[in-house]
Amino acid sequence: MFKLAVYENRYNQSHRCAAGIPDARRSRFQSVPQRSTLAVILVVAALVAGCAAPPVPPAVHTSGCTSPSSPEAAAVRVTTKREGNLTHFYVQNNEFSEITMSIDMNLVNLKGEVTFPYTATFPPRQTTEAFALTATDCSQKWEYTYTNYYKLGSNCAQHDDNYVYDLPYSSGARYKVTQGYNGKFSHTGANQYAIDWQMPEGTAVRAARGGIIVRVKDDSTTGGPSMDYDRFNNYILIRHEDGTLAHYCHLKKGGAVVKVGQQVAAGELIAHSGNTGFSSGPHLHFSVFKTKDGRTRITIPVKFKTSEDDAATLTAGHAYRAPEMQHVAVGGSSLQLIQ
Repeated sequence: MFKLAVYENRYNQSHRCAAGIPDARRSRFQSVPQRSTLAVILVVAALVAGCAAPPVPPAVHTSGCTSPSSPEAAAVRVTTKREGNLTHFYVQNNEFSEITMSIDMNLVNLKGEVTFPYTATFPPRQTTEAFALTATDCSQKWEYTYTNYYKLGSNCAQHDDNYVYDLPYSSGARYKVTQGYNGKFSHTGANQYAIDWQMPEGTAVRAARGGIIVRVKDDSTTGGPSMDYDRFNNYILIRHEDGTLAHYCHLKKGGAVVKVGQQVAAGELIAHSGNTGFSSGPHLHFSVFKTKDGRTRITIPVKFKTSEDDAATLTAGHAYRAPEMQHVAVGGSSLQLIQ
């Protein structure tokens, strides 16, 4: 069962704006830095994708991946700023990819300039104003309570369907797909288009498409065939130039050879495969996705270059050989050149 963590913030504030004079409640509000991180970030166990399966023969390996809560939570902040009778809401996104956030508001004597629930994508590495609230009647007390959910990715991304992906392993290597698109075990719904390759631990994992490294987790040694192991998954996320993200899961402890913020090319070594997280055996899980809103995502069907086909849709039960290529070192990394 593949899971991506969904993060939730809850907050409430009440105030009077008559004559602009702070009352006791406003004073308490101002005693907290208005551009600080919301105090509590709760990981919501919302299922948005999966590659788990019911019991299967040992040769067929399925999986699950969970994003850790702390890195993403610390990198995304919702802040407010008062200007007269306006309360501005900002989203500070320090990630190396867009985030999609959904915000639901309960307003008393307030109105917003957007309709709630409100979903928007916020660009990476910057702070963006989301919306503002203003009092309907400034002589009366106002109050707001809101909950927001967010996850990595863009709901504005338009996948380049003409792009053909490399197989995410070395040239000449051949690995069997144990679960493909619309897999009967768990590749349905939001996880409809994902691929599992059976491969030995320590196998070189290469970027199927170039982009920016968004997230790296490789600190776990633990894996097993139940959801209890889900949080131990090691993985890498790569943002492509069209705004989609690729997810490489179940990597070996210490197996990542890239860092967050690094630009990589298609075919470049990024990690070594493993058997961490919710996994019934050593394999690699791969998917490309965009977000739908702050809680759900949409996986995207992609085609791969193989030694037999220039643009293949992979199917379960078949093994695929990566085309013969030459890996050459460039600036401490490797690129693939077709011979």
